Amino acid sequence: MIPFNIPPKVGTELAYIKQAIASDKLCGDGYFSKKCEKWFEDSFNTTKALLTPSCTASLELAAILIDIQPGDEVIMPSYTFVSTANAFVLRGAKIIFVDVRPDTMNIDETLIEAAITAKTKAIVPVHYAGVACEMDTILAIAEKHDLWVVEDAAQGVMSTYKNKALGAIGHIGCYSFHETKNYSSGGEGGAILINDPKLVARAEIIREKGTNRSQFLHGIVDKYTWQDIGSSFLPSELQAAYLYAQLESASEINDFRLSLWNNYYTEFSKILQPAQLPHIPNDLKHNAHMFYIKLGTSEERAKFISFMKTCDIITPFHYIPLHSSPAGKQFGEFIGDDNFTTVESSKLVRLPLYYGMPIKIQQEVIKRVLEFFS
Repeated sequence: MIPFNIPPKVGTELAYIKQAIASDKLCGDGYFSKKCEKWFEDSFNTTKALLTPSCTASLELAAILIDIQPGDEVIMPSYTFVSTANAFVLRGAKIIFVDVRPDTMNIDETLIEAAITAKTKAIVPVHYAGVACEMDTILAIAEKHDLWVVEDAAQGVMSTYKNKALGAIGHIGCYSFHETKNYSSGGEGGAILINDPKLVARAEIIREKGTNRSQFLHGIVDKYTWQDIGSSFLPSELQAAYLYAQLESASEINDFRLSLWNNYYTEFSKILQPAQLPHIPNDLKHNAHMFYIKLGTSEERAKFISFMKTCDIITPFHYIPLHSSPAGKQFGEFIGDDNFTTVESSKLVRLPLYYGMPIKIQQEVIKRVLEFFS
């Protein structure tokens, strides 16, 4: 069976985990946590990076940090993972869904302004498949209406928009290191990038259960106390050790994945229309997080998945649009016409792509895809 994904491994993870265990500092913010955070700050030019247990935790921290209150509205695409919405619903917000662009499956930036009301507090662009949203337009809208921009860059580590790292463009960026992502911290994991210096001190307090423990550890205060609302948003030092091994090989992993992605694109562009293939706009660099194709209809997609399964190849589809779910109907509202979100997502299917994937395995996938379309 050819799997859709195998978690990335570079070979030094175990040695770093053993080093972390030997340090007797396992609860977070140890040696490897600091190494990871500095790597993000130096590599992506962000004011402050903080590791978290997951991207879900990063988004929840962000919702607290920008002071989301009951009745606030937050604009985002419906085609995203549930955590994107849940983080703000937990604070009492109403989610405002708008349509996606069919070429990138990202939020349609031309529809955002019409969805803004006096209650709007934030825009949450989701960089689907590691391909950037149109951030210049989104930032201009946010500045005009005095809104926060929280980037859901769960899939976007090592991708850029006009030479700026995804996650380091808006006020806040959120990363995932789940085992399905390009870089993993041992199954789960995340990070939050604080790009507005005014938010750093409070972010550290919220992350430390609402205390100023970080200031205490840095010698700024002589004791730490409860200062604000917060939660336990620190990951284990073992997760950080696993992740740092992968960050040291970030370019190697990125180049390997891009090579696989380009192989798929070269072969399938011979038989498929551009609208059936991933689109990478100009001035963007993606990280080959996924390679998807779009079938003609949802019924054809089901036949494709079934055919590939008979060939022992796993090819899953992706999100069910949130606005069509029971919770989406309860906590959100779709503004404007659903021209593309539902129909385009019902045609999309993902192909196996992971670090270390043998070329002969990819060739088998390509062979079977071509066979289906022939």
